[in-house]
Amino acid sequence: MDKQSNSDTNSDAKRLLIIDDEENMRHMLSALLKKSGYVVDTAGDGHEGLQMVDRAAYDFILCDLKMPKMGGLEFLTSARKKIGSTAVIMMSAYGTIDTAVEAMKLGAYDYISKPFKSDEVYLTLKKADERERLKKENLFLRERIRKIGEETTFDNMVGKSKSMQTVFALAQKVAQYSTTVLIMGESGTGKELIAKGIHFAGPRASSPWVPVNCGGIPENLLESELFGYKKGAFTGADRDKKGLFEEAQTGTIFLDEIGELPLSLQVKLLRVLQENEIRPVGDAKTKKIDVRVIAATAKNLEEETRRGGFRADLFYRLHVMPIKLPPLRERLEDVSVLSRHFVHKFNQRFEKHISAISPAAMTRLLKHQWPGNVREVENVIERAVILAEGDTLMPEHFPREIGESRENSDVDRIFEGYSLKAAQKVLEKKMIIKALSETGNNRTQAARLLEISHPSLLSKMKAYDINM
Repeated sequence: MDKQSNSDTNSDAKRLLIIDDEENMRHMLSALLKKSGYVVDTAGDGHEGLQMVDRAAYDFILCDLKMPKMGGLEFLTSARKKIGSTAVIMMSAYGTIDTAVEAMKLGAYDYISKPFKSDEVYLTLKKADERERLKKENLFLRERIRKIGEETTFDNMVGKSKSMQTVFALAQKVAQYSTTVLIMGESGTGKELIAKGIHFAGPRASSPWVPVNCGGIPENLLESELFGYKKGAFTGADRDKKGLFEEAQTGTIFLDEIGELPLSLQVKLLRVLQENEIRPVGDAKTKKIDVRVIAATAKNLEEETRRGGFRADLFYRLHVMPIKLPPLRERLEDVSVLSRHFVHKFNQRFEKHISAISPAAMTRLLKHQWPGNVREVENVIERAVILAEGDTLMPEHFPREIGESRENSDVDRIFEGYSLKAAQKVLEKKMIIKALSETGNNRTQAARLLEISHPSLLSKMKAYDINM
């Protein structure tokens, strides 16, 4: 059995096994393909080939048809489960069309007749490589569609209000470029979902997505986690370790709660953004990286920079493309849409059959301030779905505090400033949403409750951006 003679094994090089009983053929093909960058192993017959595929995984196998001990067709039959998707190319000076067809049925990718020119081998391998690339691309696209179904892109995020549609449109544009993005918004507004959407809708979608909670890693470990370390850099560093930036190479790193980053690390992050390079802890050299940075914060970073808690130069470096997520209390019309969405989600999870939210329950949901934003809606609906016995969510299925804190804030908004027109708009929008909720979104009945015409209701819904 011939051993692998190329000791300089490039981890990116394709690995190839040649199975042929002729030593001269093995030597010729091995020399030819090593020059082309392949890592090559050889075997003298099918039996030795089986031993080789037990020890290593190959991208391609060139296999002779007629060999002593075990021929090519027998090798294919025995190795089918072991080699998986490896492309097998059969070779023979005695083959017929029937033999080629039989080899294909057993899983061979292609068939070339001896004697052959080196170009024929290159071309066949190139075709096989292209096939594997297309297969991987197809698998990636299927995975991406699955992720879309799990709401990792903004196309499937829930939010029909004008403000959220504006956010989605901006995120879709930003996704096509590698510019740094800063996502701002209160806790629970969906900052990570927007960040994922940007990653998976852009050209880096097939590369790593690496989320990091800057507030969840102890300060003394954060630098080594982000940038990696060299062996011996500190007690316990018994080997080199990649940092999260290197793990995200060619992809996206999501720095959540960036406002929690210590000042000492803010300087180093600024250098990463400016120079596209990192320095692992304990290393004298820097490493170039190609990583997109998306940051998010619930803090007011402008205020933090004014009081010295966040570096101004880093803030402006992150603030290339800011995206502000509005709190749920500023887009009240999304509450009913989100509620129905989460009812559907938890119906599937808990095998329930909730088909409606009662008007009284929806009125309470619409009155609530939602300090926890979308995350709070999700938790409240999950609880209600679990508690519900029938097919409708009722007020008693929700915590008592839901809906108790909205009234005063709405009254306060009406009395902000001195504009009668502004106060009228606040009151009209609230009353329209209340009437629609009370009637289960029946616009004709809602118009009757409001004592206005149906066309007038539609006009006001458009003016106030109500999409219930």
